[in-house]
Amino acid sequence: MVTVDDRPDMEAAHLRVAELVQGLHARPDADSETVIAELAEHAAVEIPGAQYAGITVTRDAKHIETPAATHHWPLLLDKIQQRHLEGPCLTAAWDEKTVHVADLETDERFPNYRRDALTETPIRSIMAFQLFIAGQTIGALNVYSEQPDVFGPESRTLGLIFAAHSSVAFNSARRDEQFRRALTSRDIIGQAKGMIMERYGVDAVQAFELLRKLSQDSNVPLAKVAADLVATAQSPSPS
Repeated sequence: MVTVDDRPDMEAAHLRVAELVQGLHARPDADSETVIAELAEHAAVEIPGAQYAGITVTRDAKHIETPAATHHWPLLLDKIQQRHLEGPCLTAAWDEKTVHVADLETDERFPNYRRDALTETPIRSIMAFQLFIAGQTIGALNVYSEQPDVFGPESRTLGLIFAAHSSVAFNSARRDEQFRRALTSRDIIGQAKGMIMERYGVDAVQAFELLRKLSQDSNVPLAKVAADLVATAQSPSPS
């Protein structure tokens, strides 16, 4: 339970999380991989009781990836979840907002995961928070400790706030990446159209139709066809 004496510390932690996310948003070079890696690092520091942190993502509850981890143990634990298709992080991602394993020695919810995690890692307590990632991908922000019973109400409160901020930051970074890729594709297609118009004396609509037909006939995305044409045109001619 958060006491009156704890509130200033919690408020300061909330502010640090908010400032972290604002800082990531303000950085023009912060791609989604950088954002998620930095969020994991800060989660391991800020969430009370955490020694390690990791991000678990999955598209269909069967294929698990770990785009960020502060140590080898989160990576190995996700491999164990992949092996058995069960575990607290997978459950948090798909079924529950938060999953708390106070003591892996006694928790019986994930028997196969529990057996291998106890055998292969020193991790004894886990708290996993669902991430709301846009699209078909589901995720969880997870914190771990080698000691049992270290995650309390403060950990849960700050973890939920961290997960909410992480979801916003990660989704924003991915949208920025998609927007930049779209702009790049548009520019490349424009260059290819200009080359076709100049070479064959056609207008913009006819040039685009030619690109589209090349894409359909070769079963290659239109942006890739355009990029290949531009690259070929820019390659030095053999002497």
